[in-house]
Amino acid sequence: MSENSTERTQARYDRIAPIYDALEVGIERLAFRHWRNELWDHIEGEHVLEVGVGTGKNVPYHPAGVWVAGIDVSAPMLQRARDRVAARSPQQVDHRAGDAGLAQMDAERLGFPEDAFDAAVATFVFCSVPDAVRGLKEVNRVVRPGGRVLLLEHVRVNAPVIGPLMDLLDPVALRLMGPHINRRTVANVTEAGLEIERVEELAPGGLVKLIFARSPDSGPSTSRGGGPAGRNDP
Repeated sequence: MSENSTERTQARYDRIAPIYDALEVGIERLAFRHWRNELWDHIEGEHVLEVGVGTGKNVPYHPAGVWVAGIDVSAPMLQRARDRVAARSPQQVDHRAGDAGLAQMDAERLGFPEDAFDAAVATFVFCSVPDAVRGLKEVNRVVRPGGRVLLLEHVRVNAPVIGPLMDLLDPVALRLMGPHINRRTVANVTEAGLEIERVEELAPGGLVKLIFARSPDSGPSTSRGGGPAGRNDP
């Protein structure tokens, strides 16, 4: 994917940042918040990367005692996430939410060393990353061997009529909203070198999936990318 693809994605999310939460308020209350809670209940480790933190919708579900590095390509989306972090009550901070650090960053070019995190999370993100496999390879690089990668994603429905229709409408959805609606994310996870543990189907037809994967346990002396071998805390 070219730099222009990332720039176009950034521009789309910069544009819709002021209304992003309002666009999803209904489905957020009906389903998304429950799925987010389920995902974060399965987090392992003390240092976690959240790819595509957006407006910070996951902030209330960050587990206590966990430091989360949240990155996003869009500065206006990140500002809303910062506002959400700042607005947390002391009760939320003490009893539920962990600490969070936020930074503007491209998911395809993560500015972290190899093996920097115990786990990584993304919710409805790899439908929007221009080169999803490249982004997932970056996640694989920065998560320690054996570390868990949890993805909550909407994907292409594998059905004779609906699947081709999603393919047909994908360019329209991409231009209007930013995400692709026909991504085959489970296959992309495997292509990126991550190991699938299991996949839970959360919506009819497999439209929404919770994907449990791990970075391969390659042993303590094996480097899996351009960075230094071994654990580096962010």
